[in-house]
Amino acid sequence: MPLLSEYRALLDQLAEADAPPLTDMPISAARAMFRVAQPTRPDIVVASVTDRTIEGRNGSIPIRIYTPPGTGPFPVTMMFHGGGWVIGDLETVDAQSRQVCNQVGCVVVAVDYRLAPEHRFPAAAEDCYDATVWTHKNAAELDVDPAQLAVAGDSAGGNLAAVVAQMARDTNGPPLVFQLLVYPVTNGRVFETASYRDNAEGYMLTADSMHWFWNHYADTADRTNPYASPLCADDLSNLPPAFVQVAEFDPLRDEGLQYAEALSAAGVATSSHCYEGFIHGFFSHFDTVPPTRQAMNDACAALQDSFSH
Repeated sequence: MPLLSEYRALLDQLAEADAPPLTDMPISAARAMFRVAQPTRPDIVVASVTDRTIEGRNGSIPIRIYTPPGTGPFPVTMMFHGGGWVIGDLETVDAQSRQVCNQVGCVVVAVDYRLAPEHRFPAAAEDCYDATVWTHKNAAELDVDPAQLAVAGDSAGGNLAAVVAQMARDTNGPPLVFQLLVYPVTNGRVFETASYRDNAEGYMLTADSMHWFWNHYADTADRTNPYASPLCADDLSNLPPAFVQVAEFDPLRDEGLQYAEALSAAGVATSSHCYEGFIHGFFSHFDTVPPTRQAMNDACAALQDSFSH
């Protein structure tokens, strides 16, 4: 399928703006640019939004708790933001957190994990796991059901959701019921898939920027660690059911599908969908690029289904 006309127009506008590539920007400028591109959405009204700070093994972790209307205890979804482990924060994940909170009817706990290069692997993964453990332990205070806990994220956040699921299994941690992995990063070793070749540039996320993100996040030796590259795990059995969403015009398409296939081969109940005509980032475009609303609907339906069992 050809690129969505809405995305073609957007990409043409960006080309005309002639902004410097991400890889040429100072880290601070890249973070500021991403925040402008992913604005908060207070117009998506939830029952309450609470900022607080919790303690993890490495110090304080800011989180943001979104609560839906209604009476708890609610199911709860951990939300890990994208941005290549280098950019992104609670502001840039606000829109999708609010939408999932309302559409699923679950509490969403967004995690402001430490960023690279100031904090390299495994800092982000440890913060996300520690926040998940904290949420499970404090279920009563949050008015959530500890037996209905899911992890979710897009891009680097999808990587972290997959990693937290493996960590929880490996350490006898919180019993997760689902993992929603939206165009996840799963393999830091191989950049030679067909999707990396075919979508190396021109579709927002570039192959060069993925190298840039990985170089900031993890040393070469660490990239075979399954907590950095979940596809590198020797054993993917006994993980929670998964839904993997990928975009046709995305360098990460194939490694996301490969992870879904590997999960299925290991006996994990897994579904996947490649959204034709879409580019990387579609999860936050549900209002601005109307066809992408279907992907958000699919994600929310999958979460709701996991919570109904």
